[in-house]
Amino acid sequence: MNSEKLHETLWRTNLATAEACLAHPFLRGIADGSLPADTFKHYVGQDAFFLRAFFSAFALAAARSAEQEDVARLLHSLMKGVLDELELHKSYAAELGIDLERVSPDPATRAYTDFLLRTAWTSDAGEILAAMTPCMKLYLWLGRQLAGGDHSANPYRDWIDTYASDDFDDLAAELEAMLDRLAEPGELISSAYSYAMQCEYDFFAGAYERAVAS
Repeated sequence: MNSEKLHETLWRTNLATAEACLAHPFLRGIADGSLPADTFKHYVGQDAFFLRAFFSAFALAAARSAEQEDVARLLHSLMKGVLDELELHKSYAAELGIDLERVSPDPATRAYTDFLLRTAWTSDAGEILAAMTPCMKLYLWLGRQLAGGDHSANPYRDWIDTYASDDFDDLAAELEAMLDRLAEPGELISSAYSYAMQCEYDFFAGAYERAVAS
């Protein structure tokens, strides 16, 4: 009998995409600190734009789950986690001279945020969570993969430490537990999760390539 939970199955079947993200030059540059500052600057602006849409999708999921007080409470907790991430991006923006109010989304960023918001407006809570879980799970996994060894001299150590932290692990675990609870296994859930994972890869690649080309 298969005792694997839904979130475990979805992660396992999409692990190749996660590994492709880890192998991308953007993440390799984060890992060894060699990523050009202008490339990271471009990424921060794109990620802040994305996180605002991510927050809105959580808010819509919370509104759809208003009658389930415990679910709504967890979603509001996750929304606070997104706000904390945005605070990190604001500190980066202050250091790097980014006006977060004037960010123009790359095509990959726009495709990802449009997908999240469309899913949040038109789908049930289970499918919304399937579209949102890959982001937090992937960032946690990437942070943990990059956190080994001494990275104290790495200019991107704050990025690595944020996503490798126990606090971020707790948020990702809460989201996965909610996915297990509210989503029914099937093609819609699998497709939403897989598409979101591919959007993550495209987001890293798009931010990297756009910055390199500019």
